[in-house]
Amino acid sequence: MAGCLVGMVQVELLEDTRAQVVRLETGRACTVERSELPVDAREGDVVVDGRREPDATALRVLEVALRRARLAVPVPPGLEL
Repeated sequence: MAGCLVGMVQVELLEDTRAQVVRLETGRACTVERSELPVDAREGDVVVDGRREPDATALRVLEVALRRARLAVPVPPGLEL
């Protein structure tokens, strides 16, 4: 399914021979052969048109961190979890 790798995708899961990627434009996940990804691709990396994009990956990590921070619920002082 090389068509899955057109545009911007994020690598979700790497296995021995396959990988799951998510198209960032649509949020749809699909499975591709691992050999279709760049050799140095890791889970969480953003791949654009078959190339690993470190800047896009860093931006995505920052976006997720900011979203998680907004959703965080502060723990009241003295509350033991």
